[in-house]
Amino acid sequence: MPLHLIGGGLVGLTLVAASTLAAADTLPARKAGLWESKTVSAEGNTTARQCIDEKTDQMAQGALGAGQCSKRDFVKTSTGYKGETECKIGPISASGTSVITGDFASKVHMDVDTTLTGIPNTKEPVRRKMVIDATYLGPCEAGQSPGDIILPDGKIVKMPQGVGR
Repeated sequence: MPLHLIGGGLVGLTLVAASTLAAADTLPARKAGLWESKTVSAEGNTTARQCIDEKTDQMAQGALGAGQCSKRDFVKTSTGYKGETECKIGPISASGTSVITGDFASKVHMDVDTTLTGIPNTKEPVRRKMVIDATYLGPCEAGQSPGDIILPDGKIVKMPQGVGR
């Protein structure tokens, strides 16, 4: 299972932070349209774009981790939101914290700190810190469906039918 980030963190974020986003409090929905996410971590930097609507935004905010997290504490703070989680996906366990700020109409900023265990062939534990800045660009591009991710090389990753659509 790749732990590098694609889609501004969609795959990696599933393990690292997505579950952090769904819990007791609810984040505001991001504005529907095309969002660009810039992810910066020690493992590298990635920029990708994703077409979102209400359903795919909810999925990105944690539906992928539903039922796999034993702890999902998420509270509104004076400056945004703070999350703390303990999740398991297959053999991999992830515990982490996140701080999320932004207006959710034009920008969202996330600081994520996660410790992973159970990664095959890896010295444990593995700590991952990342910063994700997402910016609203406008309407989705022609031919895009909600959930579609445009990778840095221009390749489009389609969301499987029935997931978030």
